Parts: sequence; C-alpha cells; structure tokens
Amino acid sequence: MDLFDTPRTLVPLPIDDADLALLAQLPLSIPNGAVFARLRDETPWRAESVVVYGKRHLQPRLSAWYGDAAYTYSGLRLEPLPWSALLREIRAAVEAACGERFNSVLLNRYRDGRDSMGMHSDDEPELGPAPVIASLSYGATRPFVLRHKRDKRTLRLPLADGNLLLMRGPTQQNWLHGINKTTRAVGERLNLTFRYIG
Repeated sequence: MDLFDTPRTLVPLPIDDADLALLAQLPLSIPNGAVFARLRDETPWRAESVVVYGKRHLQPRLSAWYGDAAYTYSGLRLEPLPWSALLREIRAAVEAACGERFNSVLLNRYRDGRDSMGMHSDDEPELGPAPVIASLSYGATRPFVLRHKRDKRTLRLPLADGNLLLMRGPTQQNWLHGINKTTRAVGERLNLTFRYIG
C-alpha cells in the first residue's frame, strides 16, 4: 500500500514544495507497547556528540544506528549495528506501507522534555537529491516542527504512538524539521527514521 494512493492517510499541508504523508498506525504482529519496551531495553543506546558551528556538543538525546552502511552528519560518523529480528520486521512493514526500500535506520530516544532534535534537513549527499525518510514514533506524543528554509513558515505536527510519517520529493530541499524542548511533563519517546544510503 502506497500512502499517497490512500487519501485518508495524507497529512494536508498548505504548501506545494513538500511531499509528506502520515499513516496513523503501522501494522505489526506485536502491540505498540511491546515494540516500545523491546526497543528501549534491547538497543545499545549511545550519547553522541556532533560539531555545530565549529564546536562539539553532546546531543540532547540517545541514539543508535543500524543498517547496511555507515552514515556521516555534523562531523559524526556512525558505523552500523547489524539488524535485529525486531528491526527487520519493522523495516519490512515500513517498506510495505511506503512502497519504498530502506537499508538503514537511526533510532533516537527522547527520555523527557529536555531531550530534543535541532532544526535540520536530512540532505547529506549519500541520501541522494530527493531523500526518502520514513519516521516512525513510539511512546509519548511530541510535536514535530517543520520550518520553511526561505519564508520561515512553521508547521507543528503532533506525532503519536505508532504514527508513521513519510517525507520525500523536495521536502528536505525546502524544509527544516526538529523536535523542540518542552517544560511540560512528557513521557519517553522513541523515533526510528528509515532511509536509503546510496
């Protein structure tokens, strides 16, 4: 099933320079709570540091990189861990839902509202000229913020437990995205961003 062939799954955006769709619940053989618990407990989470404006900073979240290829961003080179059985099942479901192929996934663990993801685009050369990114969320709902690179329009999309967001086409060329910090009490969230490294 291709998300863009099922209009009820689309997230309508008041723009013509992004290609974005949402599936409310990715179908898997086990419930969301069990997926969350296994990913949280079985993943070898790491606190990574990146270079931003020439200075090295510890990322405000934990992460893990799995797949068939290394990945480099913000001065950080990630060597892939081998796919687990659970991640292979999730990848197969994501590929079936999106009609796309993925060979890598970045897992991010947001422990509370102090953990965040700075505004950025997934536009590294190894992702190709029109990257396809499938973002899968488990746990607490957090607003996914999109900001246009030129006119600064801002959209907030609350991504909830089991939501699958697909970004493709010109989205990364024209938009930044991220997860803001919050002082509101919020539970833990896990996010998996699937991509194809060329």
